[in-house]
Amino acid sequence: MKKIRIGVFGAWRGNAYLSVLNRLDNVVITAICDKNPARTENALANCPDDVKVFSDFDAFIGSGMDAVVLCNYFHEHTPYAIQAMEKGIHVLSETTAAATLKECVELCRAVEKTGCTYVLAENYPHMKGCTELKRIFDTGTIVSVIYAEGEYVHPMSVKESQNYAPEKYHWRKYIPRTYYLTHSLAPLMYITDTMPVKIIGKTVFDPSYSIERRRMCADVAGIMLCEMDNGALFRISGSSSFGPHGNWYRIGCINGGAETVRGSDDQVRVVYNSWNVPDGYEQNSTYKAGWGSAENTALAEKAGHGGGDFWTVYNFIQCLLGKQTPYFDVYRATGMSAAAVLGWYSVLDNSRQIDIPDFKKEDV
Repeated sequence: MKKIRIGVFGAWRGNAYLSVLNRLDNVVITAICDKNPARTENALANCPDDVKVFSDFDAFIGSGMDAVVLCNYFHEHTPYAIQAMEKGIHVLSETTAAATLKECVELCRAVEKTGCTYVLAENYPHMKGCTELKRIFDTGTIVSVIYAEGEYVHPMSVKESQNYAPEKYHWRKYIPRTYYLTHSLAPLMYITDTMPVKIIGKTVFDPSYSIERRRMCADVAGIMLCEMDNGALFRISGSSSFGPHGNWYRIGCINGGAETVRGSDDQVRVVYNSWNVPDGYEQNSTYKAGWGSAENTALAEKAGHGGGDFWTVYNFIQCLLGKQTPYFDVYRATGMSAAAVLGWYSVLDNSRQIDIPDFKKEDV
């Protein structure tokens, strides 16, 4: 079978994807691109000997590939994704899809025009705990979701902050906290199969913390309320700087609820109301979760972000092979990007509730 030719743009975060791609039988890494020679050199350990190396995106994207993994800076994915798709190249885009509403529109139109596969490489939904919450929800035993919570907390020391953002105008120094919401919102969307339609944002400011870390934006935590398309209310965070490091998810439903256990990526707790425990189920149980299948588990265990880095790549390849359709397609991806941007609009407008556009509708 002909192998899928893949290039990786951005060798720092991209190295994790190269490591996964290098272990898959049905793909071949043809090219990598980064402006930093040291990062490129480090990434070559996960590439075949004949891989092409570029520092210029135009030359890279024209070098002959079927798909590209975009691992460049957080807020700069849209123009590169569009350029790739206009050449008939499929896109796996890391972190956020777009930085403005205009880019959301342009990205959706590009996918619709070219017919290329576009997938957002959001990895947190594929951690064991989140995968198990989805399995539980899909059984229908806890019935419809009414309320849910998603948290992503990533405190950093001054030294860590400078290591992550060494440049004066690095995106981490001025992007508002609400923008970094996919690690909180995406798992809840995936578990419950819902979309955000309205958003309210509120931010905590701490100028001294930001000055110490040379941040141009003094927000240290962005908290948002999302109304979903089924009427449920989700409370989510942006990348919060305070609290115990980690991620946590809870779904509150009509017959009970389920949550990941704080401090663990693979422990879940399921609780049914005492008056409607399903036959054969315990009312309250806490246990260690898996991915539900032994296939590819060994490869996933070697990947970062609790195995999420593997599953995002694997699912993308399955989409290219025609074996599944993208869950985080361009519409779900831009829906989250719009929620992030409009969450900040809400913060700046006294926490006004704002509608999130439905990018499937051209008139919108």
